[in-house]
Amino acid sequence: MVDPAKKLANPSPKPTNPGPKAGQPKRTDPAKALPLLKTGFSTGTAATAAALAAAIALKDGRIPDQVTVTLPKGGQIEIPIFEGTIQKCVQTVVVKEAGDDPDVTNRAHVGVILAERGQGLAIAGGEGVGRITKPGLVLPPGEWAINPVPRRMLAENLGPFLKETGLAVTVFIRDGQALAEKTLNPRLGVVGGLSVLGTSGLVKPFSHGAYVATIDGALSVARAIGLTEAVLTTGGRSEAFARELRPDLPEEAFVQIADYFQAGLAKAAQKGFTAIGLAVFFGKAVKQAAGHGCTHAHKNDMDLKALAQWLHFLPNRLRDEIARSPTALAALDLLKAHGQARSIEIVAQKALSSARAYAGPKPRLWAVILDFDGTVLAQAE
Repeated sequence: MVDPAKKLANPSPKPTNPGPKAGQPKRTDPAKALPLLKTGFSTGTAATAAALAAAIALKDGRIPDQVTVTLPKGGQIEIPIFEGTIQKCVQTVVVKEAGDDPDVTNRAHVGVILAERGQGLAIAGGEGVGRITKPGLVLPPGEWAINPVPRRMLAENLGPFLKETGLAVTVFIRDGQALAEKTLNPRLGVVGGLSVLGTSGLVKPFSHGAYVATIDGALSVARAIGLTEAVLTTGGRSEAFARELRPDLPEEAFVQIADYFQAGLAKAAQKGFTAIGLAVFFGKAVKQAAGHGCTHAHKNDMDLKALAQWLHFLPNRLRDEIARSPTALAALDLLKAHGQARSIEIVAQKALSSARAYAGPKPRLWAVILDFDGTVLAQAE
């Protein structure tokens, strides 16, 4: 099989032959229609492209080099077809391109098996596509994890072909089960593989919307299984320490919000959690205390100058050293060296004040600031 990564590095000329004969595989360069792509396309778009190519092959007896997919919010995108065979059924594969987004599904082989049926359109999952086992997601337990927008994309793009015959589409993702272990799917109750996702059909690099949607889904699952308390962490390490601190809570209660401080709190409050906790390291806590709704987009020195201003009771020389610290960790080392546990507690209290502004008046809020070994440096409620 041709390695699509190698073909991206050294694209070959577009094939001039009309395509394979029945039963013969066909492969083309997945980079030809998307050179140096920065914005990628979703797994839903990949599945739709594969299905559209298979429908064309079912009708014309040849698999096209590429297809034009109509996107759910308007517009179109050309997607190359990587591989295909025509036998009793048609099988086609698209190499999913995430652009510059750090997505585990980048370069995944998303394909379909397409067959005629009596009437209408039937959509199912196959190898590497997960099934939903917990309530709280957009689809009920028992359904294949093919979200509503990709389902609609399939129906709309295959619409012209459904006038002549019904179609059965089975979506598969090669190595999807292994890739899913690197995502939140197991915690969300999606077992056996990846989800087929996409709301716009495109993947924007480092998508704010995509990550907030992940936070929303995790919180929805927690509420659906009856939880009333959520613990928001900024990553896997802080979550691991938080779970040690709160062994009374199941894993669904712990939600990684990364830098999305405001969005995480607002979503948790909207969903009716009566208690919301924060478990973060000192650097993120300082940014949260400064009121940054997104803790990624601000320079550290600005936050440390603010930190020095909050600690007005410290000697001026120490405050100046804190303000000039190259990193939050360096500032923390200064505070620990001078026995300033009280100063760290002030950061926790200010982080809670910021959290209150985003969560509103109803939920009970608590926060812990962690050292990198898991030690609790300060807590507030």
